[in-house]
Amino acid sequence: MKLPLITLTVAVLLVGCSVPTAPRTAASLDTLSTEPVGRSSAARVSNGSNVSLGIIYSAGTQTNRDYLRHYQANAGTGFGQSLLVQSIHDAYVTTSSPDFAVDGVKASLQRQFGSVTVYPDMQSLKAAKPDVVAIVDTRSQLITSRSSDIEANVSADFYDAKLHYIGTARGYDARSLSPLWADFKRSEEIVADIRQQQEVQVRALQKFDQSLSNLLTKPTSNVSMIESETGQKLY
Repeated sequence: MKLPLITLTVAVLLVGCSVPTAPRTAASLDTLSTEPVGRSSAARVSNGSNVSLGIIYSAGTQTNRDYLRHYQANAGTGFGQSLLVQSIHDAYVTTSSPDFAVDGVKASLQRQFGSVTVYPDMQSLKAAKPDVVAIVDTRSQLITSRSSDIEANVSADFYDAKLHYIGTARGYDARSLSPLWADFKRSEEIVADIRQQQEVQVRALQKFDQSLSNLLTKPTSNVSMIESETGQKLY
């Protein structure tokens, strides 16, 4: 006997209960070190084949990647697991890669700098002395049982060799969907909705790439900037 469609959609709702909510956004420089960060005198971020870039992932990025790993691990688990069709499970997994955002940001940066190296901490980066430093911050909000609002936010804050702030490149995209379990959706429609999670991430990365291009070609006074704050700190 075939299960009615409403049973399948209720199963999707129940599965969503085991999926975590997204972590709160954390400023990329929140807990970096006790050294105050000044403003660089540079009008632009140096780039090109002879410029080395050192990257550090913010604490928020690390938390977000943990959230995505947990999201993937719990796709298709929990109450109603036996009712979840494989295509829906696969859509959850393929649209929640923990490395998708950071890999996309790194790929954009590699097109603009001679070398791009990710460092585990600021001490290692300082010892390497790259020409430019970037603190990369990523955040995702994926579909849960309580919300079908999707968001992707990626940014890179750039500093000169003395760790003075120059400017920011940022990409953001969002979409609000009807609940997965609404209107007796068929499994094909549910899969199509879930796949929009990755489409939102792709658009955010495309906007980041354009923002980065603007930052590298225009004076920093004309592009996205972080307002200077007393006591802003670096790892």
